[in-house]
Amino acid sequence: MRAMILAAGRGERMRPLTDHLPKPLLPVAGKPLIVWHLERLAAAGITDIVINHAWLGKRIEQALGDGSDFNVRIRYSPEAVALETAGGIATAGPLLGTEPFLVINGDIWCDWDPLAAHAISEQLRQTGQLAWLLLVDNPEHHPQGDFVRLNDGHLSDQTGVRKTFSGIGVYQPALFANTVVGQPAKLAPLLRAAMADKKIIGDLHTTFWLDVGTPERLAALEYRLKQQL
Repeated sequence: MRAMILAAGRGERMRPLTDHLPKPLLPVAGKPLIVWHLERLAAAGITDIVINHAWLGKRIEQALGDGSDFNVRIRYSPEAVALETAGGIATAGPLLGTEPFLVINGDIWCDWDPLAAHAISEQLRQTGQLAWLLLVDNPEHHPQGDFVRLNDGHLSDQTGVRKTFSGIGVYQPALFANTVVGQPAKLAPLLRAAMADKKIIGDLHTTFWLDVGTPERLAALEYRLKQQL
């Protein structure tokens, strides 16, 4: 199974920390944020990894190389300008292959175990669902949530108790079949259209998740991880 780490964002809310360093390389508890992702993926047996990048992307390639230091194989999908989530995934499509793949936002932290992605991938293949999303309880900075999880496990954009999309998902390549390569495209419209056709499933994760989007949240994560070390 392959995975993609989304790392093309400018990190505006992290400035000035990201003026000279891409957000995925910001250190937390002794190592770059993206390295924590790489290590968790490797431990789950997911070692074929694609990373997209735009802002200061060469710094990411210089820091991570081919991934051998982290027991993974990294291939890069450079973007002249950030292509948003769907645009970035579609452009990296040839590197991701024809089977379901895992995608993780590079600027989150979550104790969800990527080992579960193997079974989820098989579930998508067997049922024809286009994607599986991990939802979390709504954080203070996003109280309205994103999607509703129905009793049958499908996700909906209709009225109900909304939860927040964590930035972790397993996708079928077919979801991006009509997304133009090399052009910016958002993920949410694709998801909402597929939800209307009952083609998106998901689960709720109830333990630790953090959108590491500001210096304050980065500091909070640093404190939490150091307490665990």
